[in-house]
Amino acid sequence: MVRLDVLIQGYPGKSLCHGGLGWSTIALLRGHGRTILIDVGAFAVRPEFGRQLQAAGCDPAEVTDVVLTHAHWDHSVNYTLFPNAEIWIGRAEMDWATTTPVGFNPLPELYVRDLAQHPKLHLLEDGEAFLPGLTAHLCPGHTPGCLVYRLTGNEVPVVFSGDAAKNRAELLSMATDMTMDAGASRASLDRIWGLWRQEKGTLLIPGHDLTMRLDAAGRPEYIGQRRAGIAAWFSEDLAVMEKFDISAPRF
Repeated sequence: MVRLDVLIQGYPGKSLCHGGLGWSTIALLRGHGRTILIDVGAFAVRPEFGRQLQAAGCDPAEVTDVVLTHAHWDHSVNYTLFPNAEIWIGRAEMDWATTTPVGFNPLPELYVRDLAQHPKLHLLEDGEAFLPGLTAHLCPGHTPGCLVYRLTGNEVPVVFSGDAAKNRAELLSMATDMTMDAGASRASLDRIWGLWRQEKGTLLIPGHDLTMRLDAAGRPEYIGQRRAGIAAWFSEDLAVMEKFDISAPRF
């Protein structure tokens, strides 16, 4: 059995005025002698990420594996915090990321360059079983090499969809925001639905939303409660902050 903890819960939103929001999901798997992180988030999440690891009783030095869904900054850059970890990412993703010119895009080019030379880097193929219970599934569109991971061996399987299916709205509408190839994303959503429906009770953990399962009617229902908010200084007193709850409703 593998213990699953969602350390950082992704958020299904975007900033309107200040670029990418980047609140993406980070999951921790422990079992079979491995301590595995599925994605590792962005710089801004580091304080909370550290607190959540500590609360889970996980020292960063104990992490054996960092498994990345894709190379975008909000999912990948914190791999440097885990010095003893093997790093896993799709071969197609790294082929694309390392040949993309530097530009105004979500690729952290210096980290991609470093990752390509990492001594413990493993490049995954579509359909490859690579760690106990984990299989990689190529689901391009958001990026050319996005991987979705399916975990088996527990009471119910778990699908980690990353940004191939970022949230409930994408899963239900069969349309995607921020995709490089809408047709490929649509085909990837079909594949994700197939993995999700393969076994009753399967959990789906997306890149930017709450964990979900399918209800009796076959529609996604949330598990857990979303928490998100912003506090801002709008007065002349540093001790006074206005708080905005953006937790959003449950469905």
